[in-house]
Amino acid sequence: MGNQVRIVLDGVDRYQVMDPMYECVRVVLNHRGEAYSPAYIQGVSGAAFRVGGICPCAPTVDCAMGTQDLVKLLGYEMTDLPLYRNSGNENQPFDLEEESDQVIARVKGEIRAGRPAMVWHAFTTCEWDVVAGFDDEQRLFFGRGSYAGGDEYAQADQKRLITCLDICPALGAITVGDKVAELDARAAETAALQEAVHHARSTEGQDQLGDKWAMLHGLLCYDRWIDDWRSPEKKRASGDSYCLGVYRSTHRAAAGFMRELAPKYPQVRAHFERAAAAFIAEVDALDAAVPLLGWEAPEGPDPERNAQLVPLLRQARDGYARGIDEIEAALDMM
Repeated sequence: MGNQVRIVLDGVDRYQVMDPMYECVRVVLNHRGEAYSPAYIQGVSGAAFRVGGICPCAPTVDCAMGTQDLVKLLGYEMTDLPLYRNSGNENQPFDLEEESDQVIARVKGEIRAGRPAMVWHAFTTCEWDVVAGFDDEQRLFFGRGSYAGGDEYAQADQKRLITCLDICPALGAITVGDKVAELDARAAETAALQEAVHHARSTEGQDQLGDKWAMLHGLLCYDRWIDDWRSPEKKRASGDSYCLGVYRSTHRAAAGFMRELAPKYPQVRAHFERAAAAFIAEVDALDAAVPLLGWEAPEGPDPERNAQLVPLLRQARDGYARGIDEIEAALDMM
């Protein structure tokens, strides 16, 4: 197989969650024989409970852990192959084209071994995608992304991974090695729930409320999002639409995570079931906001649209708060 110029792995799962950071890990490990559900990966990584910004970068920077950390948490070796200077030595020669060729070669080596790899900005914009194949004659990668590669694999130039530099660093690729440990599920689940409560109640950035680019978290972020839309002059921005798309998907997974945990922790089962219902109420409100705030919605300003949006965001915020309250109550009993 080493000399083949085209290899495409069959059966690599599509993304089930609109998530830029962790669904890729599930897809890769699913192909390796793991059976983690999309909801479980969103929950144990913390993504199911995050609300940040609101700004375009929030779903990729306001995270409970790095993508690499999740791979290690699940018991696998991983190799990080970044494409940005991180040595601290600015005099060290760095040829991005040459370095990217080396990373691309490593990714193709994984494909030859039957293992999909995670590549930043391979098919989507500044997200971790899954590369499942390549064609060297056409210089293409094939694979999946959160909104690319649905029924059929997405395809893009192999060098696309270095075309994000006007937005963010080129994070390169992550390859997954051998399984070396078992997940300590109870410890990981408890830590994820504790972090969910901590994040939701965070006051970080509260003293910067006048700065629209200050990163807010959890309930504080939701409150500012609502307040912003009370202005009849507020326009829809990319951060609104992107965050809406991600959070209405990842938070629906929060309900699934709660339902998976409920039978494992019978003493707090009722709390987890009520939390699941609360997160469903949250995302149902976010779903109802799509015609007003999604990518296809007018930019505005539109005072009537804004007035319709505020109560929907308030409903979403209140559902999220109830879900977090139930998790906190469960933790107190665990």
